[in-house]
Amino acid sequence: MAIDSKLARYPSLAGKTVLITGGATGIGAAFVEHFFDQGAKVAFFDIDTSAGEALADQLGASPGADRVRPMFLRVDLTDIGALRQGIADVRSALGPIGVLVNNAANDQRHAIADVTPEYYDACIAVNVRHQFFAAQAVIDDMKQLGGGSIINLGSVSWMLKNSGMPVYLTAKSAVQGMTRGLARDVGKFGIRVNTLVPGWVLTEKQKRLWFDEAGKLALKQGQCIDGELLPHHLARAALFLASDDSSMMTAQDMIVDAGWS
Repeated sequence: MAIDSKLARYPSLAGKTVLITGGATGIGAAFVEHFFDQGAKVAFFDIDTSAGEALADQLGASPGADRVRPMFLRVDLTDIGALRQGIADVRSALGPIGVLVNNAANDQRHAIADVTPEYYDACIAVNVRHQFFAAQAVIDDMKQLGGGSIINLGSVSWMLKNSGMPVYLTAKSAVQGMTRGLARDVGKFGIRVNTLVPGWVLTEKQKRLWFDEAGKLALKQGQCIDGELLPHHLARAALFLASDDSSMMTAQDMIVDAGWS
């Protein structure tokens, strides 16, 4: 991990317990790395055990006596009982959770005609349902702390009317409505809820599966900034939303898409 030393530091994150879902690879791994670099006590969930353990080991071996080794737990977020137990385990090990980053998702492509009721329910479960129940499970922690930050990952894909994944777009559009509903109810406790809305983030998975010549052309034509949107660009925005620097910012959409939407 090499994080540019010229980038901002957020002292309010030091020592804070941060939980990140889907943190083993891609955007989630960047969240883990950047929050860890800020001195936060980081826990993360994923179903990719080998990648999750490798990331925790890598960061745990890096210099910095003031940083607590990240805590990785294998948790299937579609199993709400397992999600709740994982959150309880993090709380027991690291203390009350002050920041939740609801990152986990799966943008699997699918055709309208192929969607069954079972597939629909599974897609909703992996892309939006767990976000609500994770938020529900940490609200008491944040009340105890006198405030906190919940960051829900959305997507510009539904705004752009992307094709080939209608249920995913349904779920991601719902995230922004959920953010607003939660923000109204928990704001009186000093808890902020915002949506971090990425454009096409070129993770290794995206490049391997979908970033073909047509994708490259669409990216060049769509973005205002000509360049690759990468996981660390989202991580830097998440740090701001989690920190005290954004203390009066809630129910908002922070779009990081190089100007595409």
